[in-house]
Amino acid sequence: MQQGGPSSPSCPSSSDCFPLSHLNTAKCGSETSAEQEKHEPTYLSRMRSITIFYMCYLLCLGLGLACVVCVCVWNSQWRGGFAWDGKARQFNWHPVLMVTGLVVVYGIGAVLYRIPLTWGQNKLPWKLLHAALMLIALVLSIVGLCAVFDFHNANNIPNLYSLHSWIGIAATALFAIQWVVGVAGFLLPCSPISLRKLLKPVHVWMGGSILWLSIAACISGINEKLFFVLKGTANGTQPYSKLPPEALLGNSLGVLIVAFGLVVLKILSNHNWQRPDSRPEDLAYTPLLQEENE
Repeated sequence: MQQGGPSSPSCPSSSDCFPLSHLNTAKCGSETSAEQEKHEPTYLSRMRSITIFYMCYLLCLGLGLACVVCVCVWNSQWRGGFAWDGKARQFNWHPVLMVTGLVVVYGIGAVLYRIPLTWGQNKLPWKLLHAALMLIALVLSIVGLCAVFDFHNANNIPNLYSLHSWIGIAATALFAIQWVVGVAGFLLPCSPISLRKLLKPVHVWMGGSILWLSIAACISGINEKLFFVLKGTANGTQPYSKLPPEALLGNSLGVLIVAFGLVVLKILSNHNWQRPDSRPEDLAYTPLLQEENE
């Protein structure tokens, strides 16, 4: 016996029964793909920027190592090695310590915050590491100055008479002031936020300026030393104008120092490589012992 009433129409597909849902699904799919296409170039651009940074950072480390090796070879092989006896071998500590401390360690410490691996971590350990590297650079620089002042005094040579010495002492003095003000302004818990905001741009600008002064001091010092020792006199050395092997090494050291400084300044000047919370719109100055995981 058949039941009365119209029979229910069959639905060949869900899209026929629910046409609006089909349209919504298509719309959602198009929005998702459009969103993916929109974010994909941003992701690729970010990865490209990070890759270029690490290439520059490795180049920075390589150039820094080359500077240290070059200045050590120069003073050990051509200048007779090292000692602390008031004689010429004591002076050899001066270029080694100044190049290592005032240029290489200083430059590596300056770009520490730019390393992307540090961005998502607590900033306090990196602040302390930055301060420690800068302290090591400052101590090396001061010992290097002690070596040359002691050598000059032991041999009745005047101090601070050349342009090289003026630039070098100015760079070291500004570096000492920069370190003390940096520790007081950014690491002490009693430092107010307003002071940190005021010091931040000055600290960054002064850091780059000190690096430029350090490079100028090292370049002028290398040139001065080569003029002093390569006079072509009876001691068997060829004059600087003949470009003997020692002059080639000294000039190469100067080129390496300039190249290292340019790479460091390139890293520091690229806004895409700044730590995200160090940009002006995202500054968060948290005192020491109050840092939070970021």
